[in-house]
Amino acid sequence: MTSSAQIELWQAEKVASQASVSTASNGIRYTSWGETRLPESDLERLVSAVPASMSDALARRTYYFVPLAIADTGETLIAPGYTVDLGDRAVCHRNASLGTTDAVFLSTRLVEDRFGLAFEFFINIAHNFVDAAGVPGSFGDLVWSQAQAQVRGETSVDAWESRRRALNSGLASRLPNDDHKRSRDSKPMTDEQARSQYAEATFSDALAIYMLALAVDFDYHDLREREYPLLAAPALAERLRHIANLFPANPGFEFQILYRRKG
Repeated sequence: MTSSAQIELWQAEKVASQASVSTASNGIRYTSWGETRLPESDLERLVSAVPASMSDALARRTYYFVPLAIADTGETLIAPGYTVDLGDRAVCHRNASLGTTDAVFLSTRLVEDRFGLAFEFFINIAHNFVDAAGVPGSFGDLVWSQAQAQVRGETSVDAWESRRRALNSGLASRLPNDDHKRSRDSKPMTDEQARSQYAEATFSDALAIYMLALAVDFDYHDLREREYPLLAAPALAERLRHIANLFPANPGFEFQILYRRKG
């Protein structure tokens, strides 16, 4: 078995200089480097699932699929292979600025299946897109109407917590005592910063889930975590249909929502 002492860690800049970057048919720039154990056909299918209408906002990004991106150092280091020791030091992804390119290094050997890697890739794509293009107003209005209707659950911890802060901010912390007495029958004020964070979190989540549905056949409950209740399926379906209208699937990909029958 190869020990971590036998594996030389590479700086991100060196990996970028050695790797041959490809541009998928949808305009997304990507490459693989090292012992990723990821078939080229699977990687191409994964990257090609990103809707082409999103590519302009991601033009500065290049996605590097590598065995391990190391986390316990001030610089971005990449392992060309896997060992248990290096796996303990790695994270799912690391970002690096390489001249005019914003690089995202994704660890392929930290996940056990295609589903896990696909979701890690798509959640990075979604956050990168939001950073560049923001949240469509129509989507923000949709999720806020759902929050006000007290729809059950959410799609991530960030979405759950920001929604709670946005809905639970009252007048007490905002008004002087006398004004508060005169306004105690008023409706609570919305925390606009938390509402904006809520829109960003829910849009990133829904965009990632939408792309995941294009690339992989999966059960929605596979996304369930302990920290919060999962968003009710009809509410998620409404969000995903909205995104599908904003970002139609590329040729060769199909978006479907299938409900499991009870009994």
